[in-house]
Amino acid sequence: MTQANTSISASPRGARSDWLWHAGVAGFVALWFAIYRQLPAFSEWLTAQLPVARESHAGEALAFFFYDTPKVIMLLTLIVFAMGVVRTWFSPEKTRALLSGRREGAGNVLAATLGIFTPFCSCSAAPLFIGFVSAGVPLGVTFSFLIAAPMVNEVALVLLWGLVGWKVAVTYLVFGLGVAVVSGWIIGKLRLEGWLQDWVRDIHAGAAAPAPERRLTMVDRYREGVEAVKEIVGKVWMWIVAGITIGALIHGYVPEAAMARIMGADAWWSAPAAVVMGIPMYANAAGVIPIVEALLDKGAALGTVLAFMMSVIALSLPEMLILRKVLTLRLIAVFVGVVGGGILAVGFLFNLIF
Repeated sequence: MTQANTSISASPRGARSDWLWHAGVAGFVALWFAIYRQLPAFSEWLTAQLPVARESHAGEALAFFFYDTPKVIMLLTLIVFAMGVVRTWFSPEKTRALLSGRREGAGNVLAATLGIFTPFCSCSAAPLFIGFVSAGVPLGVTFSFLIAAPMVNEVALVLLWGLVGWKVAVTYLVFGLGVAVVSGWIIGKLRLEGWLQDWVRDIHAGAAAPAPERRLTMVDRYREGVEAVKEIVGKVWMWIVAGITIGALIHGYVPEAAMARIMGADAWWSAPAAVVMGIPMYANAAGVIPIVEALLDKGAALGTVLAFMMSVIALSLPEMLILRKVLTLRLIAVFVGVVGGGILAVGFLFNLIF
């Protein structure tokens, strides 16, 4: 930091600006909680203004939509801002440095855990994969990270906690991490490095040294949080509304008995069918969780619903198209088979237990 920059940050105007940011963030959080507590009453009031009976199918669907739409967007905004601030302490270079040289087993666990907190999704799979391979990260460790990053992310966990309770959120966390760790470990043991695309295999293990990172103030981190909200919420709000609309229709119009027959624990084929249905879909955690909420409310089996959610987020068709740039079709098939098998195991296990 130069002397000029230091003097600016230490000036009374800079200090006053910092305090305004701190006060603004504190005020935003307080206002967020005040509004959040009024959402149930607001949804009921808004439904009552419409010419539909509250107990009708349409009334149930509308009440669900009016409650979940602001609730999910508010939850998403708060957690994206918070994680945008937290992520300023992470970077692809730091993540790669942590994973480089890690052996299988402990490396898989560390990679899957880092996947929760780092700002990567399945759309970032190709450049991240290349960067990790070039830094000498073992193939299985890399896959553990790439499975966990989109599937067990903070948005999914917080929205699950807020919409369907902490037990489901913790269950998803534990078994999502389990799928990422075990799948990566299996792929690593298969020694499939020869199934990478030739140009990826030929990348030198010695990557260029990263540029020195800029030292951030707390206000800089707040700004990063605001930018994350603008970018992420701006991109996914349409998926959120689409997911809540589907969830509202399920909640209002699908009979519980029919849902129990289709996705109930007694239907042995429900978990495999959920995985097969989930893979072609393209949705993020924010868009699919309202559907999960509605399915559970209608009596769908927990294991089947979790299998559906995991397959949508971790095995989406667009992700496979991106990975095709760096993986051969044989390795993609192994990836889908191993991860899909782990997801199916979670579905069957929970349908058996619950």
